[in-house]
Amino acid sequence: MQSETVLTGGRVVDGTGVPARAADVVLARGRIRHIAPSGTARTTGEVVDVGGLVVAPGFIDMHAHSDLAVLADPAHEAKVLQGVTLEVVGQDGLGYAPVTDATADEIRGRIAGWNGTPDLDHTWRGVGEYLDLVDRGAPVNVACLVPHGNVRMAVVGDGDRPPTPDETERMRAIVARGLDEGAQGLSTGLTYTPAMYATDDELVDLLEPVRAAHGYYCPHHRNYGSRAVESYQECLDVARRAHVPLHLAHCHVNFPRNRGRAPEVLDAIDEATVRYGLDVTLDSYPYTASATHLAAPLPSWAQEGGAAATVARLRDDGIRARVLHEIEVEGTDGNHGVPLDWSTLVVTGVGDPALSWAVGSSVADLADRRGGKPGELYLDLLVADELRSGCLMDVGNEENIRTIMRHSSHTGGSDGILVGDRPHPRGWGTFPRYLGHYARDLEVFTLEECVRHLTSRAARRLGLADRGVVHVGAVADLVVFDPDTVAAGATYEEPRRAPVGIEHVLVGGEFTVRDGRRTDRLPGRSVRGGVSR
Repeated sequence: MQSETVLTGGRVVDGTGVPARAADVVLARGRIRHIAPSGTARTTGEVVDVGGLVVAPGFIDMHAHSDLAVLADPAHEAKVLQGVTLEVVGQDGLGYAPVTDATADEIRGRIAGWNGTPDLDHTWRGVGEYLDLVDRGAPVNVACLVPHGNVRMAVVGDGDRPPTPDETERMRAIVARGLDEGAQGLSTGLTYTPAMYATDDELVDLLEPVRAAHGYYCPHHRNYGSRAVESYQECLDVARRAHVPLHLAHCHVNFPRNRGRAPEVLDAIDEATVRYGLDVTLDSYPYTASATHLAAPLPSWAQEGGAAATVARLRDDGIRARVLHEIEVEGTDGNHGVPLDWSTLVVTGVGDPALSWAVGSSVADLADRRGGKPGELYLDLLVADELRSGCLMDVGNEENIRTIMRHSSHTGGSDGILVGDRPHPRGWGTFPRYLGHYARDLEVFTLEECVRHLTSRAARRLGLADRGVVHVGAVADLVVFDPDTVAAGATYEEPRRAPVGIEHVLVGGEFTVRDGRRTDRLPGRSVRGGVSR
């Protein structure tokens, strides 16, 4: 890299929401050294003509499932080509640090549908050791959360019981250690085992070290269906009781029964902000379908004890009948209290290549083609693939999505699951889709406000004063794009297509994308809690 680089002739959208302005941006030593009137910057270094393009802060993915991809895939084109320069991992209460010798293999198997099983030396155990690996060189910067499910599994196990006072202290100590080693806060996955067994009182207890470390609470809450609004209120109550900032993960109000109810959630956030002074942000992805592992809709009691115990139960005819009754008639806690419509559940990937016949089709369509009942086919597939399959669930509401993304607390999060034969296109398309489809085409918000959502607002939640903005002295994490053409290339049919209109991406002043193509640079490093707070 040249000692100095000038991006000349572009329009700067600086991430704060102010109108774009024509300016040259001068970079040196990984930071923004100077911003000059367009065409006036002078340098002995490299000059890059970005005429007709927008220069903006790099995008911050507030909800990423790239925990292993940033270590195993140096190209990481899914995110880098979108203009992402920072990802927050350790989401949904299940991740890869902290783990113990006893829990590491179980957790890796349990979330293989989110992250795959790349060939890595999984010898790290703590948050600090994981972030040290990132610091060897990564395609993007990485921040992480302490996953509550990992903590509970290490101390209480996989069972449905409350912790003893001693166990609560041990869990608090693990959370505190993760924060000391650089985590930004605590995540939960309250529709996944074992986190779903925790009471709100347990969560408040475990947030004590988060408050002390000035971190934040990031819940995947208990119910996105029959009790969606109530469950968001529970998150607000937990954060208020614990006196911690709150960041609501993938804040969607899903299922047909909740159409038009997003304003109720946003009103509750506004009330908590005004009445209690609660600091609340949220993230969302701009698609109606969600994605998770195929076993997620199972009732929690059927998942107790881990994958092997679950598979054993699903081989028992009596238990299978009970499971299917709860899934199809009552609505399980795993499916948010809503009876499952098999036409909305699409298989995206399998662990066993022999089961690839299932990929890309809904469970209902598979049953039609192969004969038999969809519920039985679903359970057979789970057993055959040992719970490693992934899925899409098309249960979102476009009206709710647009309402939420307009809110002043909103940030962008892809929730991008990058593995499987037909993964969700949000992993490759979230950020250009915001810019192109929602800002330019639908005018849901202005370009300047859209960029603000995807940059400075997220940086503020992470306590990063020198990222998310194009200001003198800020870290030179930047994206340069064509506002007239930027768009997601990824579709549900072709989910790994690259976006268009993203011309250059820089991390710490180094080009990770140049003229629309991925370079070989790995300038990404860990972004640890406590830094710049």
